[in-house]
Amino acid sequence: MDKAPFALGWEEWAAFPDLGLPALKAKVDTGARTSALHAFDIEPFGKADAPKVRFNIHPIPAREDIVISCSADVVDRREVTSSNGETELRYVIASEIQMGDRRWPIEITLTNRTNMAYRMLLGRQAISEDMIVQPTESFCQPVLDDSAYFTTAIRDTLPSRALRIAVLSREPDNYSTQRLVDEGEKRGHVVEVIDTARCYMVINAMAPEIYYDGERLPRYDAVIPRIGASITSYGTAVIRQFETIGTFCVNGSEGIAKSRDKLQAHQVLSRHRIGMPTTAFASSPKDTDNLIALAGQAPLIVKLLESTQGRGVVLAETKKAAQSVISAFRGLKANFLVQHFVKEAAGEDIRCVVIDGKVVASIKRSSSGGDFRSNLHLGGTASTVRITKAEREVALKSAKAFGLRMAGVDLLRAEDGPKVLEVNSSPGFEGAETTTGKNLAGVLYDMIEKRVRPTPARKSRSKA
Repeated sequence: MDKAPFALGWEEWAAFPDLGLPALKAKVDTGARTSALHAFDIEPFGKADAPKVRFNIHPIPAREDIVISCSADVVDRREVTSSNGETELRYVIASEIQMGDRRWPIEITLTNRTNMAYRMLLGRQAISEDMIVQPTESFCQPVLDDSAYFTTAIRDTLPSRALRIAVLSREPDNYSTQRLVDEGEKRGHVVEVIDTARCYMVINAMAPEIYYDGERLPRYDAVIPRIGASITSYGTAVIRQFETIGTFCVNGSEGIAKSRDKLQAHQVLSRHRIGMPTTAFASSPKDTDNLIALAGQAPLIVKLLESTQGRGVVLAETKKAAQSVISAFRGLKANFLVQHFVKEAAGEDIRCVVIDGKVVASIKRSSSGGDFRSNLHLGGTASTVRITKAEREVALKSAKAFGLRMAGVDLLRAEDGPKVLEVNSSPGFEGAETTTGKNLAGVLYDMIEKRVRPTPARKSRSKA
C-alpha cells in the first residue's frame, strides 16, 4: 500500500529547532520560489571564508516585546524579487524545518516582514516531491501555539548558537586573552579583541554608540572586560556605554571600579562584614603615628591604592620603617593605606576563582626568596589547595558584594579565620589553569552562553 503524501495546507505551524524557534505560523506559497523568514537587525560577522549572520525575530505578530536572537552560517547572498516587484539583496541561510513528525533541510532568505501577517513564507523550493499542497485547507499538520515563548522552556530548549563576543584588552597576546579567543572559537563563536583605549563614544539620549578606529562597533552578544589598572577610569566608562546599549557584560562597570579602588574595596568588604586585615587610611601627615597604631603596630603593610600584581606594596617591619615609607608616599602625593600584617600566613595566600556564583578553582600561592608577596608575576609559585567551607563562603560572598560574575578572590589564612586581601575583577587564567588543569575559559563561556539565552515573555493581560 502506497504511503499517503505529506499534506500541507495554505497555512501551517512550523518549528525551526536550529534557530531556537519552537513555533512559527507560516504561509505556504507555491507561487514564491524562495522561502523567507522575518528578520531585523541583520548583521554579518565572522571570517570572510566562513561568514555568519546574526538577526533578531519577533516570532509572534503584534508582540514586538518578544525577541529571539538567532545566528546561522551564510549559504549565499542573492537578489530576490518580492510579490510587489521590489528586488532586494538578501542573506541566505540553511536550517531544518519541522512539521509534525517530519523534519527536513531548507534554504531561507532573511528579510523584514514586519508588515506581513505571517513571519514565515514557505516557497516551492522547500516543498519536496512527495508533498502535496491543498490550497483550500489550513493546518493539515499538527497545530502548535506560542506558549513556549512564555515559559522557561524557551531557555532550556534553545540550541547553541554562534555568538559575537568582544574581549576588551590592551594585551591581545597574553595568556588570558588568547585563551578566551581560542576557547570561544573552538565553540563556534566569533571572538574579537578590542583595545579599550582606542574605543570612543557618542553619548546621547536616542542612539548611544561606541566607535573603534573610525567605525561604529557592531552589536555584541557579550563583552568580556580585561581592563588594565592603568586605564580603569576610561575602561569603566567604555563598559558603561556597552551597558547603556544593552550588551551583556561579564563584569559591570560599577563592580570593576569598586574593586580597583583599594580604599573603597575595603569599605565594601567592611559593609558586608567580610573578614580582612585591619586597615587604616588618613590624609593628614599629622596622623601618621595614630594611623600606625590603628593598623595594629609594626610590622605593617603600606599599600598604594592603585597597586596591582603586588607592585606598590611595602612591608615595614618596624615603626620607624613604617614612618619612613608613609613619609615617602606622602612626598609623592600618592594615596595609600596601612594594613595589619598577618604573620601566620607565612608568605602564602589562596587565590579563589569565582565564576557565576561558584568557586571553580583554588590555588595556593607561595612567595619565593623571602619576599612576603606571593604574586606569581613576582616569582611566586602555585600549587593546588583544598579550601575550607569558610574560605569558600568568604570567596563567594566577596564576589557577590562587588557584583562580579567573574572574580579572583585572594585570601590569607589567619588564626581567626580567612581574611580577604583583594578582589580582582580581571583575574588571570594562566596560574589557575596550569596549576589545576581546569578549563576556566570554558566555564566562563558556559555562563555567557546561558546568560544570553532569552527570558520567558510575559503574557498580555486581558482587558476587563
